[in-house]
Amino acid sequence: MQCFSFIKTMMILFNMLIFLCGAALLAVGIWVSIDGPSFLKIFGPISPSASQFVNVGYFLIAAGAVLLILGFLGCYGAQSENKCALMTFFFILLLIFIAEVAAAVVALVYTTMAEEILRLLVVPAIKKDYGSKNDFTQIWNSTMEGLKCCGFNNYTDFEGSPYVNNHNVFPPSCCIDHVSNSTAEEPCTLDKAKNADVEGCFRQLLYEIRTNAAVVGGVAAGIGALELAAMIVSMYLYCNMK
Repeated sequence: MQCFSFIKTMMILFNMLIFLCGAALLAVGIWVSIDGPSFLKIFGPISPSASQFVNVGYFLIAAGAVLLILGFLGCYGAQSENKCALMTFFFILLLIFIAEVAAAVVALVYTTMAEEILRLLVVPAIKKDYGSKNDFTQIWNSTMEGLKCCGFNNYTDFEGSPYVNNHNVFPPSCCIDHVSNSTAEEPCTLDKAKNADVEGCFRQLLYEIRTNAAVVGGVAAGIGALELAAMIVSMYLYCNMK
């Protein structure tokens, strides 16, 4: 009985923390989505690429809402010994865990297939929207500046895009100086983009992930272990409730 009470208390405290984190993420997501300019005034001076955070407001809202619901169900289920809430908590976590494992398997085993699918989706979007939609253009500029890459494959992804059609030049990130590892100050013409031969962002992202595989794997394993532990504890409480 003492073991049950201890685990119940830890379950309540853990899910209170999850609930608060979810509430914080939800609040920031709503703030970023509704009042992006004021968000940029705070973070803009800190990072020149801070504008990319404005575009993840909806993701923060979704993640915050899921954490908020999970935290409430876990805390309420443990505190009131409500079997329905605990079972719902367990199944939501199980679905998230299965989705994460499936995504990891696809990423590891079907990298080439995933690249082809993404190429079919991303490249036409670049040719259609880069230079005409501010949010889309801003996300790609921030990504290319951060990863030192150009397009999904290379500079050819931008051929026929509104940006190239209107300015007759390619994005500055497609003309990175390999000696100084910085973007060229002169306009990035077709010939310069060809000569620079900057790597595409998908390949660059894979390289960064593989370079930091230990960190990525450790974080993923830690999250997975927490989810498994939460599922085991919720089932233990469920099975020991009268």
